[in-house]
Amino acid sequence: MDMDGTAPEGGASHGTAEDAALEAQIGEWVAYMRRRRELSAADSDELEDHLRNSIDELTEAGLEPDEAFLIAVKRMGSLDEVSREFAREHSERLWKQLVLTGGGEPAKAGPVRKDLLIMIACAAVAAIGIKIPALFGLTFDNDLGFYGRNFSLFALVPLAAYFIWRNQVRPAMIGVIAALFALGVIGANVYPLDNDADTTILTAIHLPIALWLVVGIAYASGEWRSDRRRMDFIRFTGEVAIYYVLIALGGGVLTAFTVGVFRAIGIDAEILVSQWVLPCGALAAVVVAAWLVGWKQSVIENMAPVLTRVFTPLFVVALLAFVGAVIWTGNGIDIERDVLILFDLVLVAVLGLLLYGISAREPAAPRGWFDWLQFALVVSALVIDVLVLLAVNSRIAEFGFSANKTAALGENLILLANLAWSAWLLAAFLWRRAPFSRLERWQTGYLIVYAAWAWIVVLAFPPIFDFV
Repeated sequence: MDMDGTAPEGGASHGTAEDAALEAQIGEWVAYMRRRRELSAADSDELEDHLRNSIDELTEAGLEPDEAFLIAVKRMGSLDEVSREFAREHSERLWKQLVLTGGGEPAKAGPVRKDLLIMIACAAVAAIGIKIPALFGLTFDNDLGFYGRNFSLFALVPLAAYFIWRNQVRPAMIGVIAALFALGVIGANVYPLDNDADTTILTAIHLPIALWLVVGIAYASGEWRSDRRRMDFIRFTGEVAIYYVLIALGGGVLTAFTVGVFRAIGIDAEILVSQWVLPCGALAAVVVAAWLVGWKQSVIENMAPVLTRVFTPLFVVALLAFVGAVIWTGNGIDIERDVLILFDLVLVAVLGLLLYGISAREPAAPRGWFDWLQFALVVSALVIDVLVLLAVNSRIAEFGFSANKTAALGENLILLANLAWSAWLLAAFLWRRAPFSRLERWQTGYLIVYAAWAWIVVLAFPPIFDFV
């Protein structure tokens, strides 16, 4: 105090600055909560009240505002725990959100309806777009290579447009997304590729990977440098895959019934199904699945982590059995193309299990049996990748480089680097030498490597290998 008994001005301003910082922290937390669609505005307000009351109690006990905020948030539990609690208490409303009309407040009906209409328009563009080449004489029977190279463009351009609209992506970022899609159009259509050329097949495989990560930029609203947003996109990818498979299974049953009932009255509907229903439905379903995940993710977003828990032990047993069989018999891997694709798919599945295990894990949670299981999964996959690389190198030494063998070599080297460093980080975490968050940052940051390699295969391989 000053000599006259008044408080110094600096103390008041310091308190004001602390209050402003605290309000900013609370505002960020509330904004994060409100992005969860299972929470209505009233729910978010209720949680905010609980948070503020807890902060007040802690500050009255003598804690600094920033310390009180951190402890109060910790007491409330993680976002997923809060979400599950609301799911239990408001299950009727959450189940209503599964239908198109929604179970939210009437004030939200307008935005929901507008979003639904935009989604339908984008899905229609995808469905109609795949039939436009037929107007220029390109058919599925005679130009399968063209459709194979371009199907991802027909599906993902409308999907990216939907996310650009929904997330109000900045014009500069829209330009980047448009440029990358234009690059994809060039890579798929400028080169003189035959339908059965190896480089045609490689383009058809790698262009969807490259463009899906371009969709990720639109999904992340241009915040692709954020580890959190990249992990959000990884979660989204897994859920889209699950929804798409479910839609495809339902569509397959519906198609079979349709063909059967029309056949019963003497009408052959197979041509209509093969030329229109299947291609148009397959592309439109990509947009529909993405929309379902976006609007219903709060209810069923844990499907991918649940499947991860189920299949990780099974994959560990299968991979360890295979490694044991290789050691027991001394037989190497027969590296024919189909076999190579199978092994690469296995390694990709392992990375998928690792990613979704990471995405569902609380970084601060203690080490558990599932962490050791994931470590065994990664190490066994790493051994298999080394065996595949040895077989590929042997094949190259005997027959020389080709587009397929070079692509296989590059992809398995990329997978080797990812698996090796993931194993190291997991081991460091299990032996208490590093936090779990380092593994999460490594996996989300490594996405750019996959994108770069996919673009190299699409743009550089055809001319390097003389378009064969």
